[in-house]
Amino acid sequence: MRRYVSKLTNWHLGFRNLNPLMVCVDCGSGSLSKICSFSSCCANLNEDSVKDNPVSDMLTDSFGRIHTYLRISLTERCNLRCQYCMPAEGVELTPAPKILTINEVVRLASLFVTSGVNKIRLTGGEPMIRKDIEDICLELSNLKGLKTLAMTTNGITLARKLPKLKECGLTALNISLDTLVPAKFEFMTRRKGLEKVKQSIDTALELGYNPVKVNCVVMRGFNDDEICDFVELTRDKPINIRFIEFMPFDGNVWNSKKLVSYSEMLDRVAKKFVSVKRLNDHPTETAKNFGIEGHVGTVSFITSMTEHFCAGCNRLRLLADGNFKVCLFGPSEVSLKDPLRNGADDMILREIISAAVKRKKAAHAGMFDLAKTANRPMVHIGG
Repeated sequence: MRRYVSKLTNWHLGFRNLNPLMVCVDCGSGSLSKICSFSSCCANLNEDSVKDNPVSDMLTDSFGRIHTYLRISLTERCNLRCQYCMPAEGVELTPAPKILTINEVVRLASLFVTSGVNKIRLTGGEPMIRKDIEDICLELSNLKGLKTLAMTTNGITLARKLPKLKECGLTALNISLDTLVPAKFEFMTRRKGLEKVKQSIDTALELGYNPVKVNCVVMRGFNDDEICDFVELTRDKPINIRFIEFMPFDGNVWNSKKLVSYSEMLDRVAKKFVSVKRLNDHPTETAKNFGIEGHVGTVSFITSMTEHFCAGCNRLRLLADGNFKVCLFGPSEVSLKDPLRNGADDMILREIISAAVKRKKAAHAGMFDLAKTANRPMVHIGG
């Protein structure tokens, strides 16, 4: 089965029959005569695995997208002050009593998992700040049907706690690192800590995480000169460097001149690493993935600004304050915490979730419109 979906009728990523009028979910081409040449268009869907893990209607939107991936922000607090994530003056944080408790997180997560979610990613703020992070991982990893429990972290305090977190069921890691230069790190994060992040990456490798994903937001004039230095990290270690296009959020002073596009980043990599080759991507993959001959690790590009991947989106977000968000760039949110604390049963919560999922739009706005659209700072939404 080729990786195309119908743009003219409801479509289903491998869960139901595909309509013959197809559009590539990787490049979004709507022309029947124009087919994306990337190898990812030939990625096969494992229909048997979908049948074995049926997804309820609650997680299927009006365009037929099936949402099996839930990102849960555990806190709005962070021990760094990254410029693309948080305004210089800081942000007003939600009072602690209004943040989801461990029991509320687990109950809501259970609703999603029993409906078909098989991957959960813990984010923040900085999720390691939660004192009950180990208990949260243990409770979530024990949910029947959950296949992957991942975390995105800045790595500042990760190394010390990671062995225990792995024992508690944490199966995958993304560690944020935007520069390999100490002075730049301190400038970007407004804090020291580069060596601690490097130590966390090494610890993750030693504990057998494979790959260890390293998220790098690329900004012109700041770290775009380090792109190939990051790629070198993949030569001898199972590291997946994930170059992320700079995205607009409230307070991060986004400017298109700071944006380094996917095509420009790939061109820089290809000029130095001539054997770079596109890999097959899963239809719901957010990144465009590449391998380099002789390298143990891989390189990826997350192209939210220049080549969106909305057609294959399978992600939902539960924010630390209990709000539910169906699109990273969409301002619409609905509270799950309020009805939960007011005694709503599972059926009511499922109805609220389902209604929000059904309202999800086909695609987010273009990058210049996004820059003008009110949305919360990234630290509120979750990385």
